Amino acid sequence: MIKVQVRPNEPLEAALRRFKRQCNYAGIFRLAKKHSFHEKRSDKNRREERERIRNIQRAMRKQMRSARKPKRRKSKVKSQRTEETTETQNTEATTAAKTTEGTTTTTETPAVAAAPAASESAQS
Repeated sequence: MIKVQVRPNEPLEAALRRFKRQCNYAGIFRLAKKHSFHEKRSDKNRREERERIRNIQRAMRKQMRSARKPKRRKSKVKSQRTEETTETQNTEATTAAKTTEGTTTTTETPAVAAAPAASESAQS
C-alpha cells in the first residue's frame, strides 16, 4: 500500500505527482488496467507471447553489450602488442638499413679508390 505524506509548505500538486510516480513504479496502474475488463484467452496468449519475445530480445541485447566489453579490453592489449611489433619491425628495418649501408659503402669504396687512380694516370 502506497502512502505519501504532504510535507509542510508543499503544494498539493507536488504531493500528487509523487503519489502517481510511486504508483507507476509499483505497477498499480498497469494492474488496474489489466483487470478492468475481461481478456479472452487467445488475446492473453498473444500478449504473453509478445512479452516473452520482448524479454528474450532484451536479454540478447544485454548479453551482446556485455560481450562487447571484453573485446574493448583486449584491444588495449592488442595495441601494446602492436607497439611491440612496431618496435621489432623498427629494429629489423634498422638492421636492414645497416646492411644496405654496408653494401653501399662497399660499392662506393671501389669507385672512390678508382677515382684517384684515374686522376693519377691522367697526371702522368
